[in-house]
Amino acid sequence: MPTPNTTTESFSGQYAVTCIIDTDTTQAIGLFSHGADNIVTGSFLTSTGDYRYLEGNIIDDKMYLSTFDGNHAYLFTATKTSDSTLSGAYWSGKTWYQTWTGVRDENASLPDAESLTYLKEGYNTIEFTFPDVNGQPVSLTDEKYKDKVVILQLLGTWCPNCMDETRFLTKWYDNNKDRGVEIIGLAYESKSDFNYASERVKKMIDKFDIHYDVVIAGTKDKAEASATLPMLNEVVAFPTTIYIGKDGLVKKMHTGFFGPGTGIYYDLFIRHFNETINELLSENIASTQ
Repeated sequence: MPTPNTTTESFSGQYAVTCIIDTDTTQAIGLFSHGADNIVTGSFLTSTGDYRYLEGNIIDDKMYLSTFDGNHAYLFTATKTSDSTLSGAYWSGKTWYQTWTGVRDENASLPDAESLTYLKEGYNTIEFTFPDVNGQPVSLTDEKYKDKVVILQLLGTWCPNCMDETRFLTKWYDNNKDRGVEIIGLAYESKSDFNYASERVKKMIDKFDIHYDVVIAGTKDKAEASATLPMLNEVVAFPTTIYIGKDGLVKKMHTGFFGPGTGIYYDLFIRHFNETINELLSENIASTQ
């Protein structure tokens, strides 16, 4: 088996990435750090989330990065075609394959995550009644959420990015719940059967020791998920985070989540998240009605 070799080629940096599937293309950002002993770490960011923490090495001047998150196995490879460009391939599981190219670009960007999902014209609130894991109905009109800032987390137990966000929100909620903030997780699972979905969510609650409410909202099919919240243009991705002010009005929506594997992008998300919550908590309800 080949072993990491000595190379003068550095793969470190930020790249504007184009993924190619047949005739379709999507944009991403590649973040790579090429360290000692030709060990490489990094991740890929897309408009709907990230590929979490990737690690690998350089073998015969070719970069290999991979991860297994418990559900998905990913392998990325790349070679340098110039000082600033990469040509690569990507495998997921047994069948998924696509090619990608990367151009060194420290200013690479993605579509605004707060513009992808939005309220349809004529709406300024969100209404729903979904059962919790014990079958009890939960609604934003419940007394528990009155005059509070509420975060809605659209998630699924099958979704790695959702689990990264859940880990963050769980700790954050325990440290901030007394400030007048509530979180409701809206779980969209693989099957419509309530018992199946409830058991999956219960396991997640126990695993992360979640103390905020989580309800069973529907299935992970995006069209079906969108139908459960008809005031939205569409559910583009899981997770999606919706911020609701103390006046009950929707203030902001954020599609996707950049987790710890994205380094500074994760730090920026946390800072922006806290700034948003602080701003909403400072609002005077009477002045916004």
